[in-house]
Amino acid sequence: MLLETAQRNKLDASNDSLFYAQPRFVTHVDEGFIAQLTKLYRDRIPPDSRVFDMMSSWVSHLPSDVNYAHVEGHGLNAEELARNRQLDHYFVQNLNEDQTLPLEDCSFDAVINTVSVQYIQYPEQIFAEIYRVLKPGGIAIFSFSNRMFYQKAIALWRDGSEASRVELVKRYFDTVPGFGNIETVINKSEAPAVLQMMGLGGGDPFYAVIAEKMQPLL
Repeated sequence: MLLETAQRNKLDASNDSLFYAQPRFVTHVDEGFIAQLTKLYRDRIPPDSRVFDMMSSWVSHLPSDVNYAHVEGHGLNAEELARNRQLDHYFVQNLNEDQTLPLEDCSFDAVINTVSVQYIQYPEQIFAEIYRVLKPGGIAIFSFSNRMFYQKAIALWRDGSEASRVELVKRYFDTVPGFGNIETVINKSEAPAVLQMMGLGGGDPFYAVIAEKMQPLL
């Protein structure tokens, strides 16, 4: 088992749908983080790709001047998702209650997740689903910083260091046979950790873990 029961626990054990019932039209990371993420998407996701933006909100951070074949959104607040102009379609689903995505096999070139991986309680099933919906050769990009809704992050994430969280997301991919070419992007902040977590001092740390769905052997 990848995670023990206690490691999946949240300080606020109430249904996540209740926590996200009210829309939050704010950004959860600073402009520097967003700029790095948009550049990463530009560099790694070609135009005309089909993109699944999971656990999204009112912004996707995809470059606005790139045309994608389709951007599918997912989240827990319909009002936020409706405001996201980069989405062609979206659906609302609590992944901590239902891990099966209503998406076809091998239907996306890229899956992206921005500052939300810390809330996933059942990564074994979720990352298997990501693998299922990706096309062979497709990539998944999970980005995160050190900010979070502390009461909704799983215990293992809350109690870990920034370095251990990077290793944890790599482990999530490692547990699914067929993911490969796993790489990381790490740009640490020089601001004191306390100021970073309060959103002060500037320079949010930027972390991304990228994995590829390997082509099947002939």
